[in-house]
Amino acid sequence: MRHLPNLICLIRIALIWPIAAALAARAMPTALVLFAAAAVSDGLDGYLAKRFNWTSELGKILDPLADKLLLVTVFVEAAWLELIPWWLTAAVVARDMMIGLGALVYRLWFGPLRGRPTVLSKINTALQLGYVMLVTLDAAAAVPPREMLDAAAALTLASTVLSGLHYVVSFTRRVWTPARPA
Repeated sequence: MRHLPNLICLIRIALIWPIAAALAARAMPTALVLFAAAAVSDGLDGYLAKRFNWTSELGKILDPLADKLLLVTVFVEAAWLELIPWWLTAAVVARDMMIGLGALVYRLWFGPLRGRPTVLSKINTALQLGYVMLVTLDAAAAVPPREMLDAAAALTLASTVLSGLHYVVSFTRRVWTPARPA
């Protein structure tokens, strides 16, 4: 049971292709159901890992990797299909690339990262997941109204930018703040 969160992450990664295929085929109800399952799995694996102390080094890599692969894939494809605006997709992809590159540079030059996702980052991920579900629901059933989608896009953009800036500040502080002796 200890490895259940990692298995859930792997299932989320495995769902990326069927979600992308359903979007490409414009099978929006299928895409919505599959994406909702992937979104729920994101919360479920985190809950199980924390609740039962089933955390692992692999899970610390798999969970954010699964989130980034899922969200970047869906945002890019949905923008290609003109479901999501390109400006929002560019912000989402740029944030994830910046975080990944920042983490890589930090790891190579300064040592292991001992960070955890911030509350702002978790809120951002939830808003991105929610926005994609709203857009997919709109494509499948013509709800919610356009004004709600526009407001959700603006909110998602704001959280994406704020979260990205927070990571830049956080990485910069770690580099410039001397480590305290243990």
